Amino acid sequence: MFLLALSLLAASPALPTMEPADTGRTMNGVHMPSTIDVGGHTLSLNGMALRKKFIIKVYVAGLYVASESKDPQAILAADAPRRMVMHFISGHGSKDKICGAWNDGLKDNTPGASAELKAQFEQLCGMMRDIKNGEELLITYVPDQGTTINIAGSDVGTIAGKEFADAVLRCWIGPKPGPGEGFKKGLLGLS
Repeated sequence: MFLLALSLLAASPALPTMEPADTGRTMNGVHMPSTIDVGGHTLSLNGMALRKKFIIKVYVAGLYVASESKDPQAILAADAPRRMVMHFISGHGSKDKICGAWNDGLKDNTPGASAELKAQFEQLCGMMRDIKNGEELLITYVPDQGTTINIAGSDVGTIAGKEFADAVLRCWIGPKPGPGEGFKKGLLGLS
């Protein structure tokens, strides 16, 4: 009997080795994986940050990039896929507030923006709707395709050009980030 058990064990295929699970990161109860796939490209979670308005926690953000970096200029200079995830945790994701923040971010971080860029921000605001607690807003840039806006799992439009993608991202990691320096440091993996 013992020899039969040994021969069966020797004939059985090797058991697969288990790779450690992707634990990702969790902030304020919102979990984001360490990596995601965007159009066949693996993007890494560069950093996470919590957006607060006064005492209200509005959303948890995660910045996914092709090459992790703590340098905002390097992230902006790379013509590579990237995604900003905004997971709303309060009922304060109103269309008007979001658009107001983007318009302020454009003015503060892209001085002298062209008429075309301003029109693209108007187009972006036209795609918005109020975002509910638990819903996500995804802003995904892919070279030669543009920036796709996804709200609560549905694509609502795409805006062409890297200049637009950079201007939107500068709202969070530019010289005057709307949510503040602490938020910027979180996205850059500095805190």
